[in-house]
Amino acid sequence: MSAISKIRNFCIIAHIDHGKSTLADRLLEATGTTTPEDMKAQLLDDMDLEREKGITIKSHAIQMKFKEWELNLIDTPGHVDFSYEVSRAIASSEGALLIVDAAQGIEAQTLSNLYLALEHDLEIIPIINKIDLASARLDEVKAEIQELMGCSSEDILLASAKDGIGIPEILKAIIHRIPPPKGNPAAPLQAMIFDSFYNPYRGVVVLFRVFEGTFRKEDRIRFVHTQKEYEVDEIGILGLEHIPSSEIGTGSVGYLVSGIKKTQEVRVGDTLTHAHHPAAPLRGFQQVKPMVFAGIYPIVPGDFEDLRASLEKLSLNDASLMWEPETSSALGFGFRCGFLGLLHMEIVQERLEREFQVSVITTVPSVQFRVISQDGQTIEINTPADLPESQYVKHIEEPYVRAQIMTTEEYLGPIMEICIGKRGSLKKQVYLGTKRVELVFDMPLVEIVMDFYDRLKTVSRGYASLDYDWLEYRIGNLVKLDILLNKERVDALSCIVHREKSYEWGKRLCEKLKDFIPRQMFDVAIQAAIGSRVMARETVKAMRKNVTAKCYGGDITRKRKLLEKQKKGKKKMRQVGNVEIPQEAFSAVLKLD
Repeated sequence: MSAISKIRNFCIIAHIDHGKSTLADRLLEATGTTTPEDMKAQLLDDMDLEREKGITIKSHAIQMKFKEWELNLIDTPGHVDFSYEVSRAIASSEGALLIVDAAQGIEAQTLSNLYLALEHDLEIIPIINKIDLASARLDEVKAEIQELMGCSSEDILLASAKDGIGIPEILKAIIHRIPPPKGNPAAPLQAMIFDSFYNPYRGVVVLFRVFEGTFRKEDRIRFVHTQKEYEVDEIGILGLEHIPSSEIGTGSVGYLVSGIKKTQEVRVGDTLTHAHHPAAPLRGFQQVKPMVFAGIYPIVPGDFEDLRASLEKLSLNDASLMWEPETSSALGFGFRCGFLGLLHMEIVQERLEREFQVSVITTVPSVQFRVISQDGQTIEINTPADLPESQYVKHIEEPYVRAQIMTTEEYLGPIMEICIGKRGSLKKQVYLGTKRVELVFDMPLVEIVMDFYDRLKTVSRGYASLDYDWLEYRIGNLVKLDILLNKERVDALSCIVHREKSYEWGKRLCEKLKDFIPRQMFDVAIQAAIGSRVMARETVKAMRKNVTAKCYGGDITRKRKLLEKQKKGKKKMRQVGNVEIPQEAFSAVLKLD
């Protein structure tokens, strides 16, 4: 048997919180990759943020030795915002463990990731996890999986990752059911970059999977996309610690250090090959499309260059983060960033503050609109400030997504009410078994971005799950809603909303901002306006000094003179006074409900 026949590359796919990371921990223990002393929960989740939230944000790769077999595992995230990470793991594997919670059954992300794996012709091993739960529905969930995949009952493995039940059977299935990688060790080198991260002492560390040829330490390599060439300083295998090696064979995964200093030179999905004997580029990953856009600005203006350097390093480790410089009259210099969703945005903000010690303000999130001008031009709008005046606009198009919601029958009414209130139109309603329902809606992405996910979880008591795919642009009756403080437009708080919702949105926005903008020595008018038409107004009353305190009796005109003088002073102050907007005000806009 050749060495390549002993290699198994596989990933773990499932919905969020179905036990992927816990199963990965058990596999590491069973193969002796980690000792009981080193073991801790969510071992592959190395970010504090991942441990606190109990979710996987970054995909992780690790090699396990089991008897004579080499098992390469890529643990993947389950949240809808990180589906891009899943696509990269799938493109580097030959098989996938499909984990389904014994109590919750098939969820929206389960379906999404399964279809992605089937598109790449991966061998799927279905596993029902958490069979130790009192609420486990083994027969029903088995029937759901059989109906979905068309497999037999014997193909489905039962496990409890928490208690270590079923782990030997899973290892046996990985070895016997997942095919070995294909490839010719003597062919020119062809390796795909599936991840990278920045090490302050060693520069950019590249993680790759070899599809053809052999990767040796003395090689001079080329990145096909950027055409940059480097001498290899170190290659090795991905254990719990990086282990240097002299070569990485066909079908294996490994890491590369070659003194790369600029983060822009490494593109996830790019092909690595020999500089002297180049191979054809591999078909890369799907091109990532940001769904949500927001401005990120440093709280201290002098931190602008630090923020730029931090975003460069972060985007190396997070290929789905897009950014470009922008300027705001309210906030100064910052960056317009593209995210996969609201959770992704929150994670990026927290990572900037924790890992890079940069304090930032994040503006109101928006989506990418398309404006068709009167002369027929198409303009892409990522920020409300870029929207042309209404007389130049023929119509505005907004992005629609196909939302897939899985729920139980009892929450059907409230969920449909929310979706229709968010301008959704029902396309399909399918019963999976006796109680579970799959709802498919066409919805505007801007309605999902703000608070839809939180409201969905609230009305379904956490039982509903959501996944969505890009659909198309459609013409919408949309307007730009401006927020004015003392008649000055605050571009960072502007948003594009549906005309029917503009009054309600403006009123709630003004009420929220009134609670968060501190009182000044003069009245602060908060207005929501469409063009020159004011839709709603609130006033933050001025702090007032008692200037008549020292007047004991006497002529009333003296008191009036002092009050008049105070009034003129406040009027002058209002003309020159600046109102600072705290970060809480921007956060409040996200939580209008």
